Amino acid sequence: MYDRLLVPTDGSTVADAAGETAVALARRVDAELHVLHVREPTERPVGAGDAPPTDAVEDGDEATATVAEMAADAGVETRTATLQERETVHQTILRYAADHDVECIVMGTHGRTGLDRFVLGSVAELTLRQSSIPVMTVHEDTVVDPSFEDVLVPTDGSSCAAAAADHAIDLARSTGATLHVINVVDSGAVWGGANVAMVLDALEEIGEQALDDVRTRAKAADVTAIEGAVLSGIPYRAIAEYAEESDVDCVVMGTHGRTGLDRYLLGSVTERVVRLSDVPVLSIREREAD
Repeated sequence: MYDRLLVPTDGSTVADAAGETAVALARRVDAELHVLHVREPTERPVGAGDAPPTDAVEDGDEATATVAEMAADAGVETRTATLQERETVHQTILRYAADHDVECIVMGTHGRTGLDRFVLGSVAELTLRQSSIPVMTVHEDTVVDPSFEDVLVPTDGSSCAAAAADHAIDLARSTGATLHVINVVDSGAVWGGANVAMVLDALEEIGEQALDDVRTRAKAADVTAIEGAVLSGIPYRAIAEYAEESDVDCVVMGTHGRTGLDRYLLGSVTERVVRLSDVPVLSIREREAD
């Protein structure tokens, strides 16, 4: 499914968690893993005081070496690099990914620079917004099952959600995972009135149609283990709760989408799921052709 993965690291605990996740995924899909540290101009190792910024090169090498050692123990081929920031951190990451034909970026949602300042939170958000390739995010306490036996994809029937569904189908097929497909009816988006029940019924019907579409495509791709449900509630909470209750190993989501009320929703929902989920979240941008 992937030939090359990229994991940026700053040596923080959450970056190490991303490294563990990247190693597990690379091993599962037999991919080469690129490990990258981007050094900011003023970066110094934590506790270095007045040490010159060049010392951060060794700090970056140590951070990449830590992940590379994990990869070597897992039998995963790696390439490491420590780069000086050219534009911004996230742009340097994206440029590296493009230059090396990387197909997926794995990164932590929070981390610290050598100045003891949280940076990967904002970097991850900017990377999510601008990356043309999938971005898998993890937290410091993210639980990773290296087998990836259960994959969840929420859908709202939009073209962006369809792109995420196609990616989830590929992941399920390549790993032999069970594919979970859900649609969440956002009951809070329906105002009170005599026609509330009718509107909710219509949204549930739209949700079932969206599920059927993904099921049909999954079966055509030879994914045999498929589960699905139309849920009701606050979308990001319902998605996170379903993932926890069903022991899902990965959530795959589009970065933009529409509700049944033709209102853009999945973009903000995805960001909230990224922050809330206890498992890796793989964010997929809508294809340009769509």
